[in-house]
Amino acid sequence: MGKYMDSNKNDLRTANGRRFMRLSEVKHQVGLGRTAIYDAVKQGTFPAPISLGARAVAWCSDEVAAWMDARIEASRSKQGGQ
Repeated sequence: MGKYMDSNKNDLRTANGRRFMRLSEVKHQVGLGRTAIYDAVKQGTFPAPISLGARAVAWCSDEVAAWMDARIEASRSKQGGQ
């Protein structure tokens, strides 16, 4: 009874409200495919996944949101400069 139980088993939240997002959710959020995400991670232009275990990784929702915000800002800056 003392454990935090969530009805959504895929909702992996940390204590401060951040969420771990699996690849399928990251793809949905950012509109990129698996290869594009992993290529961007390799290039250092996208947040790296966090190891959850031997064969499981996830991304921090705050880091993905910050990446999205930066992309929006960069896009808006380019539009204003044209």
